[in-house]
Amino acid sequence: MPEPKAEIPRLQIVIAILWPSFLTSGLATILFFTLFDPVVLANVAGLPPVSHLGGYTIGFFAFWILTSATSALTCYFQQPCHTVGTPQAG
Repeated sequence: MPEPKAEIPRLQIVIAILWPSFLTSGLATILFFTLFDPVVLANVAGLPPVSHLGGYTIGFFAFWILTSATSALTCYFQQPCHTVGTPQAG
Protein backbone atom coordinates (compact mmCIF):
# COMPACT_ATOMS: atom_id res chain seq x y z
CA MET A 1 0.00 0.00 0.00
CA PRO A 2 1.49 3.39 -0.94
CA GLU A 3 2.33 5.79 1.85
CA PRO A 4 0.01 8.78 2.30
CA LYS A 5 1.31 11.97 0.78
CA ALA A 6 2.77 14.46 3.24
CA GLU A 7 0.51 17.44 3.84
CA ILE A 8 1.67 20.70 2.27
CA PRO A 9 2.00 23.56 4.80
CA ARG A 10 -0.78 26.14 4.57
CA LEU A 11 1.71 29.02 4.15
CA GLN A 12 3.20 27.30 1.11
CA ILE A 13 -0.28 26.93 -0.40
CA VAL A 14 -1.09 30.61 0.22
CA ILE A 15 2.18 31.70 -1.37
CA ALA A 16 1.61 29.32 -4.30
CA ILE A 17 -1.73 31.06 -4.89
CA LEU A 18 -0.84 34.71 -4.26
CA TRP A 19 2.60 35.01 -5.89
CA PRO A 20 1.72 33.80 -9.42
CA SER A 21 -1.56 35.70 -9.30
CA PHE A 22 0.33 38.87 -8.28
CA LEU A 23 2.66 38.54 -11.26
CA THR A 24 -0.17 37.72 -13.64
CA SER A 25 -2.30 40.62 -12.43
CA GLY A 26 0.61 43.00 -12.91
CA LEU A 27 0.98 41.85 -16.50
CA ALA A 28 -2.79 41.98 -17.08
CA THR A 29 -2.90 45.53 -15.68
CA ILE A 30 -0.13 46.66 -18.01
CA LEU A 31 -1.76 45.10 -21.06
CA PHE A 32 -5.29 46.29 -20.22
CA PHE A 33 -4.36 49.89 -19.47
CA THR A 34 -2.15 50.07 -22.54
CA LEU A 35 -5.40 49.86 -24.49
CA PHE A 36 -7.89 51.58 -22.15
CA ASP A 37 -7.64 54.84 -20.18
CA PRO A 38 -9.00 54.44 -16.61
CA VAL A 39 -10.35 58.01 -16.54
CA VAL A 40 -12.37 57.42 -19.71
CA LEU A 41 -13.62 54.06 -18.39
CA ALA A 42 -14.82 55.71 -15.17
CA ASN A 43 -16.65 58.41 -17.14
CA VAL A 44 -18.30 55.88 -19.46
CA ALA A 45 -19.37 53.71 -16.51
CA GLY A 46 -20.87 56.73 -14.73
CA LEU A 47 -18.55 56.38 -11.73
CA PRO A 48 -17.17 59.29 -9.72
CA PRO A 49 -14.07 60.90 -11.21
CA VAL A 50 -10.91 58.90 -10.65
CA SER A 51 -7.27 59.77 -11.25
CA HIS A 52 -5.07 57.70 -13.53
CA LEU A 53 -3.20 56.26 -10.54
CA GLY A 54 -6.47 55.47 -8.77
CA GLY A 55 -7.79 53.70 -11.85
CA TYR A 56 -4.60 51.68 -12.21
CA THR A 57 -4.77 50.71 -8.54
CA ILE A 58 -8.41 49.62 -8.72
CA GLY A 59 -7.70 47.69 -11.92
CA PHE A 60 -4.66 45.96 -10.43
CA PHE A 61 -6.56 44.79 -7.35
CA ALA A 62 -9.51 43.67 -9.48
CA PHE A 63 -7.17 41.61 -11.65
CA TRP A 64 -5.40 40.28 -8.54
CA ILE A 65 -8.70 39.08 -7.04
CA LEU A 66 -9.64 37.41 -10.32
CA THR A 67 -6.27 35.70 -10.81
CA SER A 68 -6.13 34.68 -7.13
CA ALA A 69 -9.48 32.97 -7.52
CA THR A 70 -8.27 31.07 -10.57
CA SER A 71 -5.04 30.05 -8.80
CA ALA A 72 -7.00 28.89 -5.75
CA LEU A 73 -9.30 26.81 -7.94
CA THR A 74 -6.26 25.27 -9.63
CA CYS A 75 -4.84 24.26 -6.24
CA TYR A 76 -8.21 22.89 -5.16
CA PHE A 77 -8.69 20.79 -8.29
CA GLN A 78 -5.18 19.29 -8.00
CA GLN A 79 -6.40 17.16 -5.09
CA PRO A 80 -7.38 13.58 -5.90
CA CYS A 81 -11.15 13.16 -5.97
CA HIS A 82 -11.21 10.61 -3.15
CA THR A 83 -9.62 13.08 -0.68
CA VAL A 84 -11.97 16.01 -1.31
CA GLY A 85 -14.54 16.37 1.44
CA THR A 86 -13.37 13.39 3.49
CA PRO A 87 -12.32 13.90 7.11
CA GLN A 88 -8.62 13.52 7.89
CA ALA A 89 -7.67 10.61 10.14
CA GLY A 90 -5.44 11.43 13.04
